Amino acid sequence: MNPSADFRAARDFLLRHREDYATAYEGFSWPRPETFNWALDWFDRIAEGNDRTALHLVEEDGRETRLSFDALRLRSDRAANWLRARGVRAGDRIVVMLGNQAELWETALAAMKLRAVVIPATPLLGPLDLTDRVERGRARHVLARAVDTGKFAEVPGHYTRIAVGAGENPPEGWLRYEDAYDAPEAQGPFTPDGVTGARDPLMLYFTSGTTARPKLVEHTHTSYPIGHLATMYWIGLKPGDVHLNISSPGWAKHAWSNLFAPWNAEATVFVYNYTRFDAARLMAEMDRAGVTTFCAPPTVWRMLIQADLTQLRTPPREAVAAGEPLNPEVIETVRRAWGVTIRDGFGQTETAVQVANTPGQPLRAGSMGRPTPGFTVALLDPVTGKPGDEGEICLDLSARPVGLMTGYEGDPERTAEAMADGYYRTGDIGRRDADGHVTFVGRGDEVFKASDYKISPFELESALLEHEAVAEAAVVPAPDPLRLAVPKAYVVLAAGWEAGPETARALFAHSRAVLAPYKRIRRLEFAELPKTVSGKIRRIELREHTARGGGVEFHEESP
Repeated sequence: MNPSADFRAARDFLLRHREDYATAYEGFSWPRPETFNWALDWFDRIAEGNDRTALHLVEEDGRETRLSFDALRLRSDRAANWLRARGVRAGDRIVVMLGNQAELWETALAAMKLRAVVIPATPLLGPLDLTDRVERGRARHVLARAVDTGKFAEVPGHYTRIAVGAGENPPEGWLRYEDAYDAPEAQGPFTPDGVTGARDPLMLYFTSGTTARPKLVEHTHTSYPIGHLATMYWIGLKPGDVHLNISSPGWAKHAWSNLFAPWNAEATVFVYNYTRFDAARLMAEMDRAGVTTFCAPPTVWRMLIQADLTQLRTPPREAVAAGEPLNPEVIETVRRAWGVTIRDGFGQTETAVQVANTPGQPLRAGSMGRPTPGFTVALLDPVTGKPGDEGEICLDLSARPVGLMTGYEGDPERTAEAMADGYYRTGDIGRRDADGHVTFVGRGDEVFKASDYKISPFELESALLEHEAVAEAAVVPAPDPLRLAVPKAYVVLAAGWEAGPETARALFAHSRAVLAPYKRIRRLEFAELPKTVSGKIRRIELREHTARGGGVEFHEESP
């Protein structure tokens, strides 16, 4: 077996049938190598001597970074050599907390070459979240932006600390990452110290659930790198494309569409780094960079259509959205302005894209498409467990897709529950029509999306309960025209506290102090909580109450 040749053959099959769904779905089979290292067996092979741009970054102030495939091959070799000299070994876990900067991509490749396990972390995280990642992730190394190193002062543990962008004087106790470019031990080609097993762990993602702590999703050296051949197919990528995906580092979608899918296709990854969304500037940069394929969460699409879309002189050939269902009026507005139809896709941190509207296929209003090549989808009745035309979206494990996680690391019970009776269960409900198109119905649990971020009510409720004023709390999504939803808290006060603006201000301040910005409570109402006979909070009633307009509601912006 030749893992590189098998991977290329599968990739090329999907490229040849990019707009022929029936042939692609029926004829595709996953490469299932025994050994595989995407950085060494794929990226380095397409990169050697390749001067085409692999990564193009543009900053708000106009600064640009362009790196060729070959430059990233050499830079990741140096980074891998330097990290190995600093004690990073196969199986070691590294928390990587970087923004959209060149070092993010080169360290991702370097970690793969070293067979280290990356724990992606968004720079939005605070000390409590980081402590959880270091402790439960059993991290032996941390690589973070210099501006974020202060957060780790409160994160206990014995781990190597590496700062990126620290200048000549890194913080005390931190190594200077930039030394990797000049250190003698970093020079020369990288030589792996062992074979990479296809099922060796590659990434550990912390993702919110309905329990107190986030789940740890484990992916291997095949489940994401090879699994995202399906994502490449959904987006419609092909060699030479310039791909823009709007996503924050630290989240699975960033790896989906800013790393594996575009470089599987030998396309350029383009990123415009903005601090405040500016539709006109974004479109100007898209024109200047020659973006041909574009992926954005629905929140960004909703903001884009508030601008004059005709400012984009050369619209992308392909446009996709993922994260939550996209409003039909948004799709129609973009179609009128650009002549391009936004295509939905459905997947999870635990998987690559499972269901999607793929290129060249007729779209059904409201549908997120059909199963992608390599995925066998069943809709199981939540009560009987039998397959039907409506039910929980599940993956048939008798034809287990490569693009599926190993399981929840350190939690065999949750893994067994998710993989019960021969199916992987997504927890989401869908409905299928006679032609196989699946429409998203709703979530099967209490987790909801605010903008493009997944929110666990339990996590936010636990944070609120840390405040002395709170006796009980329940968090539900409140409709929002731009973000789809924002977290709203229903609070029962402890004795001695009065419901009113002053208490609301205190709770909003507490929320800002203990939660990452995307998790903050944005609305609040003081009320008794409806409960079942057994004492469980009936969040469905709170959702309905919120949808009707709620009662006296305080807003974070003007409590």
